[in-house]
Parts: sequence; structure tokens; C-alpha cells
Amino acid sequence: MTFIRSLLFNIYLFGGTGVIAFILLVLLPFSAHEMRKGSQLWTRYVMWGMRWITGIRYEVRGLENLPEGGAIIACKHQSAWDTAIFVLLRLNTAYILKKELTKIPFYGWYVNRSGHISVDRSAGASALKDMVKDVKAALEKGRNVVIFPEGTRSNPGEPGDYQPGVAAIYTQTKQPVIPVALNSGLFWGRRSFLKKKGTIVMEIMPAIEPGLKRKEFMERLENTIETKSRELEAEGLKELEQ
Repeated sequence: MTFIRSLLFNIYLFGGTGVIAFILLVLLPFSAHEMRKGSQLWTRYVMWGMRWITGIRYEVRGLENLPEGGAIIACKHQSAWDTAIFVLLRLNTAYILKKELTKIPFYGWYVNRSGHISVDRSAGASALKDMVKDVKAALEKGRNVVIFPEGTRSNPGEPGDYQPGVAAIYTQTKQPVIPVALNSGLFWGRRSFLKKKGTIVMEIMPAIEPGLKRKEFMERLENTIETKSRELEAEGLKELEQ
């Protein structure tokens, strides 16, 4: 059944995404706000298919740890699901993503028009400087900035290779960083065709306040995210074994 559900979901996902991509194309001349409304439509479409085709539910814990106005959110990254959930929560999100993604037809156009922050990783220090500048601008507009500090998806149980970008943002914006852990990779794995029935849990934890040294901040961030992610993965594995 898992294979059949996964097959049906992938047909549903890619077929519907094509239609919604056309809608987003129509919205291109409009404001970033209107583009984000279009992305919410796509996200609701995906989540509906996950629930009713694959049997994947989700639970978000710790929403009370998100402050009013703009915030910096550092999230564990295991699945494509991670990039959708913040849109669904309507947090007025600006994602930090690699510049290569802006070159993908339709998706790249959407990214550029929606006010997300692209980073040219080949540009070195200048890329970090530009990224911090864009993050500050997004925060001033009251947007929540989401960064995946590992820079790419990791498999459940794997400690991430945390990149320096999140530390640059923390030290130069002097803003709190909110760690987020999850277990999404157990159910919608990295580059995995199969989607496994169960409950994805994402937990938003209390912010790491500004003022720490770079090394101390990175150690605390990684330990906080990885420890909680292991706990959530253990919780998810018990569900999969039932």
C-alpha cells in the first residue's frame, strides 16, 4: 500500500504543481504579497494530498515561542515538507536559499518576485555580506526569515554540517535566533519516492538570545536542534513500528 499511495501522491503532486505554476505565472506582474498568496494555495494543495493520499499528518509544537513581528528561524532540514510548512502557517516568511534555485523556470521566477533571499555560495564573504543586508531589510518589514543552517537536506539520525551563514546573521543583526527541530525525513525522505504514513512533528523551541560569541552560539544552536530532532525521530520511529 505504501508504494501505491506514494505513486498516486506523486502523480497528484506533479500534476497539480503544473497547474498552480501557471497560476503563479499569471500573478508575476503583481506584488510579492499576491505571489505569497499563490504559494499558500500550492502548500494547502500539497498538505491535502499528504493527508488523504499518503496518510501523513503533521503537528507543530511551540508556536508560542514565535514573537510578534519579524524573527530569525533556524530549522532542521530533512524533507521538501520543511520548505512548505512555514508558508502554510502564514508567517510572512522570507526563505534563505541558494541562488541556483532562482534559475529554475517558474520556481525561480516565483522566488525572485516573492522577496525570498538568494545566496550565491560561490561569492564567499561578499555573499554573506549581501545576505545579512537582505535579512535586515526583511526583518524591518516584519517578515520572518527562515534559514536551514545545514545548507541542504540531511537524513534522519545524521548530524548536520552547520554552515557559517546563520552565525553571521546572528552576530550582525543582533537578533534572537529560534531553533526548530523536526522528524519529517522519516515520512517524506530526501529524494525518496516513498511517502510513509505517520505524523510529522515540528517543534519550535525558545529563542537563543543575542550576545553569545560565534562559537558558543553555533554549539548551542546545533546541540539544541540535533538533540530535539533525535527525540522527535525516536517518537516517529515508534509510530512507524506500530
